[in-house]
Amino acid sequence: MVNTSSKNKPLVVIFGRTNVGKSTLFNCLVEKNQALISNTPGTTRDSNLGNVNWQGKTFSLVDTGGFMNFDFLRLKKIKAETIDELVQKQARDYLKKADLILFLVDARDGLLPQDMTMAMIIKKIIPDKKKIILVANKVEKLSIAPAAGDFYRLGLGEVFSISALTGAGTGDLLEIIMKKIKAPKDTSSSTKTDREEKTAREKTTKPNLIKVAIVGKPNVGKSSLINAILGFNRVLVSPVPHTTREPQSAQFIYKKSNFEFVDTAGITKHGHKENTLEKYSMEKSLAAVQKSNVAILVMDISEPLTKQDARLVEEIFERHKSLILVANKWDLAVDRDPKKYTHYINSELPFATHAPIQFLSAKNKVRINQLLDLIIDVNNQRYTMIADAGLNRLLKSAVKKHRPTKGRGTKYPRIFEFKQTGVNPPSFMVQVGPSQSLADSYLRFLENQLRSKYGFLGTPISMWVKKGRDVHGLHNS
Repeated sequence: MVNTSSKNKPLVVIFGRTNVGKSTLFNCLVEKNQALISNTPGTTRDSNLGNVNWQGKTFSLVDTGGFMNFDFLRLKKIKAETIDELVQKQARDYLKKADLILFLVDARDGLLPQDMTMAMIIKKIIPDKKKIILVANKVEKLSIAPAAGDFYRLGLGEVFSISALTGAGTGDLLEIIMKKIKAPKDTSSSTKTDREEKTAREKTTKPNLIKVAIVGKPNVGKSSLINAILGFNRVLVSPVPHTTREPQSAQFIYKKSNFEFVDTAGITKHGHKENTLEKYSMEKSLAAVQKSNVAILVMDISEPLTKQDARLVEEIFERHKSLILVANKWDLAVDRDPKKYTHYINSELPFATHAPIQFLSAKNKVRINQLLDLIIDVNNQRYTMIADAGLNRLLKSAVKKHRPTKGRGTKYPRIFEFKQTGVNPPSFMVQVGPSQSLADSYLRFLENQLRSKYGFLGTPISMWVKKGRDVHGLHNS
């Protein structure tokens, strides 16, 4: 269905028991707060993937969930049923694919029986010890350093002491990693001037990468949708709410278009209010929406829509992102009449009627390609630029249909200019006389005329009124 794009980067996997600082090391090396960090064992569920750039070269880094059931390391064939078992099975799969493994231990805790057991097992899975680097973490003080010597008993060679929290020793660790792997040169680096020019171009030019955030309530099938798109189990799928605690990204190519999908944590009604791990998951999810071009709201069509679905639509529109509504679990719907369900969704989400609806079954991989085609179309329409002549014709037609209505005062306004001022998302300026005003309802009328003529499928439109030299009345749909 799709081609995943690895770009032949070496794969380095961080491995170790729970709470040794794997996610902290991951964030330190990729130089982003991508992995969620908590003192709660098992915080990392899905394996985090990121890119590390060092001295002009790059490699892929994986932060795996901590192993709590060693049978998933010992046994080649074992069925994973619970969420923790799925995490550990996924981690084992990454270990087998790795070009290099960072076996992380906790210098403050010292050598524990779990470390001994994991070392014995990993040596059986990976017979070549040269593919394993033993790293003692949490060496923030010199007094802790001697304790790292105990880890030589694991039989994995030299112990490299670091502090992922402060970054101490991580530069030396990266030097060692680069000596052991064949990393390609990083061609993405550029000078400050290059970056500034690129940023200026991106304001008006459609980028090559389509960034898509998948959002929705827990258990509506977001992770199943990504797995269906990619054609393999890239992210964990489980009926347990909040299985995905951290945004998980995957890049691939489809019909010569580059995609980056981000699967986010399920956003709940109480997530923002409670001081819990879920609260921070929600914040990361909304941050992922902010960085996207297109947001996909996944809904379980076999269940009634809720106020939370409407709230998620508002969150997406507030960030001026294009929206596609995915009615998932179509195989479970009663009657399966698209017209009937479209009417129902539009009645529940009346402010999102310009958003297209895709009925599909992620579980059965039904209509996945149609969704990808729709994403390409919606993303393209974010960059639609209308010539002034076309807007003038549209304005004349609109005025004939409906005379401009005043916002305040007694004088009916006259529109002197209707002009597009930007893309991504499309924005328009309406100019009236210096002492005139235009009703918001007329702005919505003009928006509807634009959509009727030019589409803007699923795409928000920003419209503002210019009166003389002053700008007022910002309107966002």
